Amino acid sequence: MSIEVKVPVLPESVSDATIATWHKKAGDAVKRDENLVDLETDKVVLEVPSPVDGVLKEIKHEVGDTVNSEQIIAIIEEGAAAAKEEPKTEAKDEKPAPVAAAKSEAPSAEKASGKGNEDLSPAGLRVATEQKIDASKVEGTGRDGRVTKEDLVNYGKDGGAKAAPAAVKPTPGSRPEERVPMTRMRAKIAERLMQSKNSIAMLTSFNEVNLAEVTKMRKSLGEQFQKTHGIKLGFMSFFVKAAAEALKRRPIVNASVDGNDIIYHGYQDISIAVSTEKGLVTPVLRDVQNMGFADIEQGIADYAKKARDGKLGLDDLQGGTFTITNGGTFGSLLSTPIVNPPQSAILGMHTIKDRAIVENGQVIVAPMMYIAISYDHRIIDGKDAVLFLVDIKDQLENPQRMLLGL
Repeated sequence: MSIEVKVPVLPESVSDATIATWHKKAGDAVKRDENLVDLETDKVVLEVPSPVDGVLKEIKHEVGDTVNSEQIIAIIEEGAAAAKEEPKTEAKDEKPAPVAAAKSEAPSAEKASGKGNEDLSPAGLRVATEQKIDASKVEGTGRDGRVTKEDLVNYGKDGGAKAAPAAVKPTPGSRPEERVPMTRMRAKIAERLMQSKNSIAMLTSFNEVNLAEVTKMRKSLGEQFQKTHGIKLGFMSFFVKAAAEALKRRPIVNASVDGNDIIYHGYQDISIAVSTEKGLVTPVLRDVQNMGFADIEQGIADYAKKARDGKLGLDDLQGGTFTITNGGTFGSLLSTPIVNPPQSAILGMHTIKDRAIVENGQVIVAPMMYIAISYDHRIIDGKDAVLFLVDIKDQLENPQRMLLGL
């Protein structure tokens, strides 16, 4: 029985998808729920699993093709078995291949899951295992030179042609260049950033926060918090909780523009900017106003893992009424974040530095952070933006305020 493999139903915000990688070829045996192909959209990479056990009979669209929602991309023959070559019987005295020969393929399989693959993400490890790739031979483009899933896919396409760039040294005095097309996700990110810059009257305001009390609370209660909730108490939950409280008091900062209308949201769905191998994504913590610190920390940890594994879904990225981005993770001291449309504001966190400040007439050293809010000046006045930052500052410098909803 022939079964059609279709593109998943795409949401209205995603018009089509591009076939990024086929993990099987025509004639291969497939198992139910085994990933057949990766589809790259403007926002995430979708995996399309096999609906049944059988054989991949036909691939209708190749890598690079653009496909639409529910379009047929392959045919599977349910219950069939992959074709096997019949052994040759021409000579009666012909002996079967020695066992040693059969075992000769083992090292390559072992190599694919060997030491060079230990640091791969689960998605990358799957590609390396399926295509029998030794990650130690692949040039990594990820952070700190890590080998990404995309690196492995490209390596597989090129048949290892890019495996030895280290051995090819540039000629002294040469000026090498390489032209690489943007991924679909990167192109969409660029498009949205330009849309934001060109369509929003954007302004940024700054303040600084003394995080001594937050640091003290994390130090004194962090161990007990982790034992109780099974998750580490980080700085991010304090900022998310403080932002949710401030958004309640400054609802215009939580609003969005739709034509000539202003939409006020009676809830706080906060997008958390997460850096991935393919670009910046903003999964959404929903109904933060009802979440505790442990819920927030667990939600952020879950999204971070999904982002690393390439498992973020479209539902994870839809919506959001406000965004928080933490450039301090990479050492940024100060920046002007860009608003994520249709939202109207974004809070930027930065690195924590010990600085000399004056407190009660005395110079002391305190862990200080610059914070920034970029906002759509069409609906948010400077007064609201500045008071929003002051509210964030007051809560973080007096953490008991946010616990009491003050």
